[in-house]
Amino acid sequence: MRVTIFDYGAGNLHSLAKALESDGAIVAVESDVLLSLDTDVLVLPGVGAFGAAVERLAPGRDAMRDAILGGLPTIGICLGMQLLFDSSDEGGGAGLGIIPGRVTRLEAKRVPQIGWNTVIPSDDDPLFAAAPLPIAYYANSFVCRPTDERAVIAWTTHEGDRFPAAVRAGRTVGVQFHPEKSSANGVRFLHAFLQDAQRTGAAK
Repeated sequence: MRVTIFDYGAGNLHSLAKALESDGAIVAVESDVLLSLDTDVLVLPGVGAFGAAVERLAPGRDAMRDAILGGLPTIGICLGMQLLFDSSDEGGGAGLGIIPGRVTRLEAKRVPQIGWNTVIPSDDDPLFAAAPLPIAYYANSFVCRPTDERAVIAWTTHEGDRFPAAVRAGRTVGVQFHPEKSSANGVRFLHAFLQDAQRTGAAK
């Protein structure tokens, strides 16, 4: 199974690539948005700012959006989750628009939120059933506000601001936390996502 991390050019992705490695998975980092779509699983990482990442996506935004909507298994982490939405207060430009909604600043005195916080599943999503993750590592100043909360599969709260810890749209999952920094449970969560992508891909 080929797993491709799309590189916005904003940081070291080694720890994420290492966490994604599992039996049968070949992990690559690709900075060309169109080439990143020639894969079995797409990963939108959690490094960088919304505006700069949107600029890097721009040449292939429509192609990436079509691929994701067409069923390409995709996981967006932190910023990557935010790119799945329409727009952000953090920077101009259009997100991928996979999940309707906007990204806004975290409503708290202590911003950014950095450290461990809860992950509370909202239903029986198979991903959290396969890999329970009661707490995870967060590092964010902005959060996603979906138009339809049925997209939310897990919640968390920081200083009274309740926001999605995870969302899903078909075979696409977004997580506000960093599973690659969330100890063994976080790595197990990533592997559960890959296994689900492989299983559903084989069933098509």
